[in-house]
Amino acid sequence: MLINIEEHLILYNKTVLEALKQLNNLPKTLTLFVVNEKKQLLGTLTDGDIRRGLINGKTLNESIEQFIKKQFYSLRGDIDVKVIKNLKTEGIRLLPFLNENDEITKVYDLKGLHSVLPLDIVIMAGGKGERLRPITDNIPKPMIPLGNKPIIEHTIDHLINFGIDKLYISVNYLKEQIIDYFGDGSIKGIQIQYIEETKPLGTAGALTLIDNFKHDVLLTNSDLFTSIDYEDLYLAFIEKNADLAIASVPYTVNIPYAILEEKDNSVKSFKEKPTNSHFANAGIYIVKKELLKNIPHNTFYNATDLIQYSLDRKLKVIHNQIVGYWIDIGSFDDLKRAEDIYKHIYR
Repeated sequence: MLINIEEHLILYNKTVLEALKQLNNLPKTLTLFVVNEKKQLLGTLTDGDIRRGLINGKTLNESIEQFIKKQFYSLRGDIDVKVIKNLKTEGIRLLPFLNENDEITKVYDLKGLHSVLPLDIVIMAGGKGERLRPITDNIPKPMIPLGNKPIIEHTIDHLINFGIDKLYISVNYLKEQIIDYFGDGSIKGIQIQYIEETKPLGTAGALTLIDNFKHDVLLTNSDLFTSIDYEDLYLAFIEKNADLAIASVPYTVNIPYAILEEKDNSVKSFKEKPTNSHFANAGIYIVKKELLKNIPHNTFYNATDLIQYSLDRKLKVIHNQIVGYWIDIGSFDDLKRAEDIYKHIYR
């Protein structure tokens, strides 16, 4: 999660006493980031740093410049997920992000995060949810309550746990309910921008309405209830140098009859009530940014069309299995299963 930067910033020329008062007002993480007038990060200051300085003879009225720790971890530029994993292992909690001018722009609380993923996020939320009528006559499917919040909010909260602080939501059917509920995203501590479809664009067509992607894109349906490890999917995408990664779930088909293996009506063998196992598309993808230019602009186009396009051109398409629960809430039975899992998790 991101923390409130302003309450953790302190100017380098403040006194130790002023710093102690500011530390005392912090909710939990007792660390200050010492900056100059341009918000350039000079070092960090904790209550432990102050105690050590006082023990060594310094006083409360001195400038904190004599107390700060000038060696610190920070992020800048493109984020390396493996570095984040190592820092978490080392017990680093607060991690500042610096721009090209060494100005501190945000601070991640790694204790509240699973990872920090360098991805642009698009949630597709424009569908009508016709199989869930009459509920969806008046409520867009992503806004159907699941426990104490809408389905789509579970997805957003899970993404926030992976360091996402900005995302796009593609909307169409009853879009005002989604926009009014989340607004600009500030209620979740993130930025939300809306892609307003003027016509149905499928599960990938709305991507062409965004022209400022900075990173590769994670595309997800809005009607999923899942514990997917987005970091696991991202690392598979990176390590295998894929053009497109598909999150997958195992799916088993039980055939209640003996199946004949035959050729020209001649039976070669048979299998008694076989079970066939497959991997199914989970509706979550990571797409290389360069691949997006091949999607026809403002046209109905599904993610499966992009998969087929990539396969036809022998691009690198991989899948990565979700470990945990996953439900595509497309029917009343699916909604009931999701509600049962929710009750089991949050009982």
